[in-house]
This record gives sequence, C-alpha cells and structure tokens, in this order.
Amino acid sequence: MDESFERWVAALEARQLADLTFQEVARALRALSSTYVERRSRLKEGAALSGAGKRAAFALFYGPLHFLLVREVVRQLGAPFTTVSSITDLGCGTGASGAGWVAACDRPPRVVGIDRHPWAIEEARRTYADLAYRATLRVDDLTRVTCTGQSSRGPAPRAPARASARGQGVLLAFAVNEIDEAPSRDALLARLLDHASSGGHVVVIEPLAGFVAPWWSAWRDAFESAGGAAHEWRFRISLPAIVEKLDRAAGLNHRELKARSLSI
Repeated sequence: MDESFERWVAALEARQLADLTFQEVARALRALSSTYVERRSRLKEGAALSGAGKRAAFALFYGPLHFLLVREVVRQLGAPFTTVSSITDLGCGTGASGAGWVAACDRPPRVVGIDRHPWAIEEARRTYADLAYRATLRVDDLTRVTCTGQSSRGPAPRAPARASARGQGVLLAFAVNEIDEAPSRDALLARLLDHASSGGHVVVIEPLAGFVAPWWSAWRDAFESAGGAAHEWRFRISLPAIVEKLDRAAGLNHRELKARSLSI
C-alpha cells in the first residue's frame, strides 16, 4: 500500500472514531451488513446511512475495501481504462471507488462525482483532498444526469453518439443495484452504451451474489453485444489494520475481495 493510501486511511480512522468508540462502529457495521443482505428494500429509504454509527462504518470499512477492489479491477482491465482523461463516478458514495480508479491510472484523471446523499458528498470531498486528486462533487440523482455528470431536469435523454466522449470513463460501483425502477435502469443502460459507442469507457461493479442484481444477465448481454466484457474477480490483498479489526469484530470475512464487473 502506498503512503497516500495509508495517510487517507489514518485520517479516516481519526475522523470516524473521534466521537464514536470502536465497539460502536463495529456494532453499526454488523447492522449495516445486515441491511445490505437481509433488508435491501430499505436502501432506497437511506437505511445504509441512517445514523452516525452506520455512516462511520460505511466510510471507514467499506471505503478502503472499495478503493482497493476498484483499483485492482481497473489494473487488471488495463488500457484504455488506465489511460482515461476523466471519470464520471455515478453514485460515488464517499469517493473511494472513484479514487481507486484514479489510483490505477498512468496519470490521475479528473473526476466528477455524483451522489444523492449530502453526507456522502462531503466525505468524498475529504477523500479526494486527502489523496490529492482533482474532483468536482455534487449532490444529484445518478438516474438524472448524463455520462459527463451534467444535470437533467427530467430523466436524462438518450444522447446521440459523440466522438468527444473518447477518453472519458464512467464508473458505477455498487450503485445500479440500488435503482429499484426498471425504466430508470433501462434508460441508464442506454446512456452508458451510447457513451461507449462514442468512444467512452464504462465500468460497472457489483457484488457476486446474484440476488443483489437480478438485472445483471440482461446488462451483461447488452455489454457483450456492444463489444464489452464481463468478469468475476477474486483478490487477496493486505487490508489496513483498522479494516481487518472491524472485519473480525463484526463477524465478517473479507480476506478475499470479490466482485463482478461489466466493462466496455
């Protein structure tokens, strides 16, 4: 792990444990994990970030995991994903996933991060500041923005193919599974494929568990038909000490990071 990553995690730990004990965050992490697995219907109500404990657990535990996972996925995908000039991170959360893509690049691209939760956007600002990456962050609905992060008053329209998308990446990491409405997902898929047809690049990452994303097969077929690829990933990576400690305390097991991706 490089020094900038270690400094970011140290800053995260100091900030998230400033007003909470380790035991409180570990209990919140167990509750947060249960929400993702057993009470997914509550995600659209903001259940994942309800309360200081869950927010701290989300940032301190899942943030570093997502950074490391996305960094390794993009490294494995290689060029042109490692040579993009910009990234639009839709559903950016605390910015960790987008920062992971930046860390995998030959030269750090600029980032536009979009998330509907104000707390997540403020955390993302800290993430990018601590890592010294360039980012513009905004509260917005990922289903209502273009692939370059521009706002749309209604559902974002399907845009015509544009050569100007060359070198522009779009990331959706653990975000599409929280879109309940099929028409919104379908419209998003169409925009992503249009972006790719105009020279852009897209990476979608979700958990391996099939129940999380019942739409995955249809999206995989659409990506592959457009020249993209689907992968399943398993990485054994050394985790930060605080993440390992929380993993054990919450009764979880992330000694191996797992995910699946669509890329084009």
